[in-house]
Amino acid sequence: MQRVLGAILIAASIVALGSAWYGQHIDGYVPCELCLLERGPWRLVFLLGILALIVPGRGGRWAAILSLPVLAADMVLAVIHGGVEHKWWQSPLPSCHAPIFHRGTFHARMASMPLRPSKPCDDPTYLFNLPFSMSVMGGLFALLIFIIATYGLMRYRPRSRI
Repeated sequence: MQRVLGAILIAASIVALGSAWYGQHIDGYVPCELCLLERGPWRLVFLLGILALIVPGRGGRWAAILSLPVLAADMVLAVIHGGVEHKWWQSPLPSCHAPIFHRGTFHARMASMPLRPSKPCDDPTYLFNLPFSMSVMGGLFALLIFIIATYGLMRYRPRSRI
């Protein structure tokens, strides 16, 4: 069963990272810093899925088990991001805020500007006219994979040797 879970984790990671890549590079959506941060756990889930797929025995099972807190971390990031988008709280990342210029010459202010424009974290991107932003949909997807992996790990436990 751990090999099946490994394949599910790999496929889910490819879907999550692939849809983020497609939205950014094909559809032209600009990701904010929280969006970029939410991609990190999926990279780790991908690697753990590979380990669950190729490592036999308990090692592969532990790789699948370790994917659960990583998926939970992605869900927490999605909740934080969703709260920032709905303006329930401020973003914890300083890069999500507009720069504040207090003093200095025009040249000094221009020199302190970021090299490329970024999207503010409180500006959600909605798809298909759904009430969920892309970040919240990513968290819901992580929840779905978390439930599937938990079910698979609990349903197919290795028999204890007594």
